Amino acid sequence: MALLHGAAVTVLAKYEVFNPTDKTLVTSLAPAVLVGAAAGWGAVDAWRGKPERGRDWFIAALIAGPVSGVLYVIGRAVFVDQTGVSELGGALTGGAAFSALLVLIPAGLGLFVGGRITRSEDDEDQPASGKPAGKPSQA
Repeated sequence: MALLHGAAVTVLAKYEVFNPTDKTLVTSLAPAVLVGAAAGWGAVDAWRGKPERGRDWFIAALIAGPVSGVLYVIGRAVFVDQTGVSELGGALTGGAAFSALLVLIPAGLGLFVGGRITRSEDDEDQPASGKPAGKPSQA
């Protein structure tokens, strides 16, 4: 998630350089993609019944915030306008908090929704090996 967030913010900065007046659609679409990715991934985790998924997403949000901030500064320095280390403070405070919330809240909603989706009997009968439960394999 940190890589996705860092890349999205860097692409937005690059787009803003080339199109300073026409950025409404892109600035609306990027957060929508980030929210959709976290919510979808969280829903899949809940639907599959992954153990300790809430804790995992909390830790992921805590890590994604600062790492995406660092990746943003690196990406902007390399691809956009050669930003310096002076931008790192803002990226590690406000930017990191926003990125962490942009992971945690949609993932929480995804976990809630994914836990409500019922699985069919065929899915529940299948063990991890892919063989139907209760049916011996024929050699």
